[in-house]
Amino acid sequence: MRAIRRGETGPAVLEIRTILVGLELLESPEGDFDEACETAVRAFQQSRGIGVGGVVDDETWQALDGARWKLGARTLFHSIPSLIVGEDVRTLQERLLEMGFDSGRADGMYGPRTARAVAQFQREVGLSPDGSCGPQTMNALRRLGRKVVGGRPQWLREAEAFRQSGPNLVGKTIVIDPGHGGPEDLGVLVPDGPLRWTEADLVYDTAARLEGRLAAAGMRVHMTRGPSPTRIMSGAERAQLANSLNADLLISLHLDGNTNEAASGVATYHYGTGNGLTSTVGERLANLVQREVVVRTGMQDCRIHAKTWELLRLTRMPAVRVDLGYLTSPEDRARLVDPLVREQMVEAVLAAVQRMYYPVENDVPTGSIDVRQLRLALASRNA
Repeated sequence: MRAIRRGETGPAVLEIRTILVGLELLESPEGDFDEACETAVRAFQQSRGIGVGGVVDDETWQALDGARWKLGARTLFHSIPSLIVGEDVRTLQERLLEMGFDSGRADGMYGPRTARAVAQFQREVGLSPDGSCGPQTMNALRRLGRKVVGGRPQWLREAEAFRQSGPNLVGKTIVIDPGHGGPEDLGVLVPDGPLRWTEADLVYDTAARLEGRLAAAGMRVHMTRGPSPTRIMSGAERAQLANSLNADLLISLHLDGNTNEAASGVATYHYGTGNGLTSTVGERLANLVQREVVVRTGMQDCRIHAKTWELLRLTRMPAVRVDLGYLTSPEDRARLVDPLVREQMVEAVLAAVQRMYYPVENDVPTGSIDVRQLRLALASRNA
């Protein structure tokens, strides 16, 4: 869809304002896309983990369209090929998870896993297990309380899966996603100076180095693209590739840019809606990556953040996106174009991946893992 921004009028603006009124972010549906409407859009974007720009683009519109639905307002079912998406679906998924039914990640999409969880619930309460959520199923959900105790159910599942997999990296599958790529998607550009640096080239170089290090540690490594891809893959396509490989982890590498050269630092993103719902294991991976990169490179800490980007929302494994610095910052750029610093970043990510598989009680201080020992340990096992 065409992006809608401040100053515009028309039916689309009226619909946007109506949804924002229903979400109690705006007082009146009447008017144009004024300052109050832009502020409300920014508040909505912030609450949903979307890039906060105050403009209703395709991603923001999809989130707004889904947010208008409250659980019980419509019958939910697994629809093919277009899935039912909305806030009501996410609420249902959270409710099922609280009751011990595995609907997977609460991503707001009524897929086959959610339908199976609904059918299991219906079977337990004596309803016809058709996998759809209508009035009878809603009444049963309202009557029953939580069945799982001792922590958030999804966290328990994810943590237990990691505990059972053991601390060894050998045989585990990881997908490395160098952001952007191709002649039409170079990412952030810095055209001045003797060399023309591009985000796509620098993150691919970093990803290729990381691929080698992870493979040397015994992991099965897949890249989402080569150095010169012929077409641009969407976030959904990259997520689908990782899911098809049944990967254990996904790490996406990017650089950032800003019109203000003073903007600098490293930030890491994991799946989360901004209102408490999060991939807990993904959040732990984001924390580990962020801390290792900051300690090993000395770059500014811009912390971790929850986002609902497709790549993070649609992957079935813990996934993070790491923005390794601002290519538009002279200070960050001097580091990013230095191969030795990129090696430090690679070592930081490798250390974070290894720490992910340590039991929490056996974790080690940030910056203390000598990644060379990981390769030596693998070599001694293969000898």
